[in-house]
Amino acid sequence: MTTADTTPPLRIGLLGTGPWARNTQAPALAAHPGVELSGVWGRRAEAADALAAAHGTRAYTGEEGIDALLEASDAVAFALPPDVQAPLAVRAAEAGCHLLMDKPVATTVAGARAVAEAAEKASVASVVFCTLRFAPETSAWIAEQAAVDGWFTARAQWLGSLYAAGSSSEYADSPWRRAKGGLWDVGPHALSVLIPVLGDVEHLTAAAGPADTTHLILRHTSGASSTVTLGLSAPPGAAGVEIELRGERGTTSIPGWAGAETAFRGAVDALAEAVRTGVPHPCDARFGLHLTVLLAAAEEQAQAAG
Repeated sequence: MTTADTTPPLRIGLLGTGPWARNTQAPALAAHPGVELSGVWGRRAEAADALAAAHGTRAYTGEEGIDALLEASDAVAFALPPDVQAPLAVRAAEAGCHLLMDKPVATTVAGARAVAEAAEKASVASVVFCTLRFAPETSAWIAEQAAVDGWFTARAQWLGSLYAAGSSSEYADSPWRRAKGGLWDVGPHALSVLIPVLGDVEHLTAAAGPADTTHLILRHTSGASSTVTLGLSAPPGAAGVEIELRGERGTTSIPGWAGAETAFRGAVDALAEAVRTGVPHPCDARFGLHLTVLLAAAEEQAQAAG
């Protein structure tokens, strides 16, 4: 005879109603067997009503709605621009809610530091959703490579065609993404793979390429170096993701992954585990702060060189 699991579901509220919330976060949270989607907050009442109705939960709006959703939740997930996310994450931590944040945590070091310090002070768990760290296929590959010594160099390329001529992606309407470009949008993904495998970044050089493209040269604490190319304006035929490692054991490339919703479910599982055990996840708010420090330094260098 097996004993039924009596662990209550983790009540997670969702802040945001845009494409990322609609396409990924709300469906993943609503379908997760260990989660109760405790509500959806949006700046536009009609958007919050529609998304909440689609997933059988309650809609919240306005300043008072934020407080009400925090009160009804054990944790909150964010589908908001980073510099809107950061102060609300501080507010959520101060209310005792665990944090499931999108990358980047903020686009300023001060904003990201405030989140990390608030989470630490409140003793709440936190996870920053860097897709490749949570998709089953890629997270397993990262762990396997991190356990191997002797890496010599790496090459990471993440090029999207969000702003290419003829693009119809609804994510292209994001003002923060257009303003900050590929460095801030997809840079966290690439760094979240390279750092656990090659070690922390001890020296960084950045230069601007065409449109919003940024090139990075990194030296890591392991002694390995890596190059990174990031952008959202590549021609469709040039778009794609490649991460390749070269070392004593030869060459290996990151595998494909199933999709964002599956990866986000993995991040939900990671947050639940951190809540249960009290052991911080490697991709927590402190790691989110570290990524912001690196990206801000790269942005400053690229702008100065340009």
